[in-house]
Amino acid sequence: MRSAGGCAIYPAMTDPMLVFDRSLVRRRRERAIPGYADFAFLEQEVAERLAERLDDIRRRFPVALELGARSGALGRLLRASGKVDTLIQADLAPAWARARAADGPAAAVDEEALPFADGSLDAVFGALSLHWVNDLPGALAQIRRALKPDGLLLMAMLGGDTLVELRDALFEAESEVTGGVSPRVSPFADLRDVAGLLQRAGFALPVADADTIPVTYETAFHLLRDLRGMGEANAVLERRRQFSPRALFARAAEIYAERFAGPDGRVPARFQVLYLTAWAPSADQPKPLRPGSASARLADAIGAAERGTGDLAGG
Repeated sequence: MRSAGGCAIYPAMTDPMLVFDRSLVRRRRERAIPGYADFAFLEQEVAERLAERLDDIRRRFPVALELGARSGALGRLLRASGKVDTLIQADLAPAWARARAADGPAAAVDEEALPFADGSLDAVFGALSLHWVNDLPGALAQIRRALKPDGLLLMAMLGGDTLVELRDALFEAESEVTGGVSPRVSPFADLRDVAGLLQRAGFALPVADADTIPVTYETAFHLLRDLRGMGEANAVLERRRQFSPRALFARAAEIYAERFAGPDGRVPARFQVLYLTAWAPSADQPKPLRPGSASARLADAIGAAERGTGDLAGG
């Protein structure tokens, strides 16, 4: 660990499960900083929706961590909630972490190599960073270990239905223009997979739900501009490295408009957001009853007559 500009900088950990170029993700986030305010709408919207979920939780959190802090949208809402006493804001990009150091404790941290001691945090929050993690099960397990018993995980990440229109248009255009295809839109996790991963990581009371943020653009090129401005452009390791012909993107824009444009000519882009809520295990949490241990029968509860297995057919 070293210190720079008022924030701690922790090294990344190598991982054999490599899908994303994490160093490229970091560089793109940093390059996006100067003009990011023009493209922060998605981060702001997701931060507000996460804060609404926190409103339903009647708890205070003495020490909390925010992963993927970026412009500080979620951090400002967390502090305004009055439920977080000390908030540590962390980001993969050191420049973003230095910017957040003006607000309070901050650190440049790789989500795949958390430097926090076991049982040291009361809550971990985050908007739109987990979808760039190579080893999501490992990252969730690290978060669970860093949480105190009954500590909260409340995070959001992009889901599998994100940018399906762009994915389809680029796939068809590249096949037409070059005769082959390569990953041009990052893969995103499925809601069912994420719910299972929370359990696999050892969390209790896991809940995963999703909603969609629809955005419309004048053309597909305007969508690509926004993705670059957010620092969210494709960072798949197996992406095509050679220069892509201009005709490919022109054809993709045509296909996008032909297939998806609305009556006003604008094209839609879908951002599916997965919301993860779970708790570190604690002896004080409610436990599900063992099969057969209920004190009352369902038939009694609903006032229904009980049938034997031979009575299923009516007559």
